[in-house]
Amino acid sequence: MKNITLSADERLIEAARERARAERTTLNERFREWLAEYVGGGRPASRTLALFEEFAAYTDTGGQKFTREEMNER
Repeated sequence: MKNITLSADERLIEAARERARAERTTLNERFREWLAEYVGGGRPASRTLALFEEFAAYTDTGGQKFTREEMNER
């Protein structure tokens, strides 16, 4: 793995480190994920899954199970 040096506002760097700690990761790991996404033009599967889990927090079916037909109704 190759090292690079980046320059950014000190407050932004510290805020990014705090967020990474809260997410139980590192700023380096987040940068590597961003770089892979930037180069590949896509979203890593783990990030997509995390997004679905985040959206699930906003939905509540009350425990009701839907049939395929009910889910496909418009």
